[in-house]
Amino acid sequence: MQNFLQILVSGISVGMIYGVIAFGYQLTFSTSKTLNFGQGEALTLGALVGLTAVSVLIGFSFGNLWAYLLALPIVFVFGMMQGTVVEWLGVRQAIRTKSEAGWIMATIALGIIFKNMAEHIWGKDPLKFPSPVSEVPLNFWGVKVRLMEIIIVLGALAMMLGVELFNRRSIYGKAVVATANDRDAAGLMGINTSQVITFSYALSSLSAALAGVLIAPITLTGANMGAALGLKAFAVAIIGGLSSGLGVVVGGLILGITESLTGFYFDTGYKDVPGLILLLLVLSFKPAGLFGKTAIKKV
Repeated sequence: MQNFLQILVSGISVGMIYGVIAFGYQLTFSTSKTLNFGQGEALTLGALVGLTAVSVLIGFSFGNLWAYLLALPIVFVFGMMQGTVVEWLGVRQAIRTKSEAGWIMATIALGIIFKNMAEHIWGKDPLKFPSPVSEVPLNFWGVKVRLMEIIIVLGALAMMLGVELFNRRSIYGKAVVATANDRDAAGLMGINTSQVITFSYALSSLSAALAGVLIAPITLTGANMGAALGLKAFAVAIIGGLSSGLGVVVGGLILGITESLTGFYFDTGYKDVPGLILLLLVLSFKPAGLFGKTAIKKV
């Protein structure tokens, strides 16, 4: 039983990371029906920029925790700027010309460029990210939980809750919701939908950058760290439903827990298999996702 609970804790923390990245996919899809296939690279850059900021602040005699907290705003601003660049260079023209393949290839190309930039600046070797909290695990009735794993779950939930409150309580958030519901109608009501889409991309990359600095202290940081995570988060978004914020969170938890259970009870080499099988089943029987809504087009 203790082994099962231990695996469950690990799966939840990993699943929440998947959920945060997938939440970024959901943000852009809801407003523009496009996706940023460079989300994994946004995570990588967020982690590496965070590592640099933390290292500099530690050099100025800040403790690990204070350095980490002070680095977060830097990472957030960088993430939003990176997302804005992706929308400007890779998506805006494709949306204007209604090119279905344009934004796919452009975001993939920009992701490759960002990865090469990361390799050039930080190198190809994995780097250790200083942990802001003690790495000694806490013991809850025989189940060992690292404090950073708790922070991952709380940080992910706080980010998603913050976006939800922003959408519900602020004027600009309501413009985002209106654009997500019907972009053409929102434009006729005077909403600058182009600006809203840019903001959704900025927020999407911010969420990936946050995922990067959350997971970096419990893993190695490097130019290749985001590729697999971005791909798995895309699978999570499909499983949960690209039209549902709740769906991507649940999808992330399902995939994270399933991977952990498979890796422990079978073999780590097979841990990706159940998630892929679930993805295929969802695509076959519920293409809109477990919590997604099927769109009906009138012609």
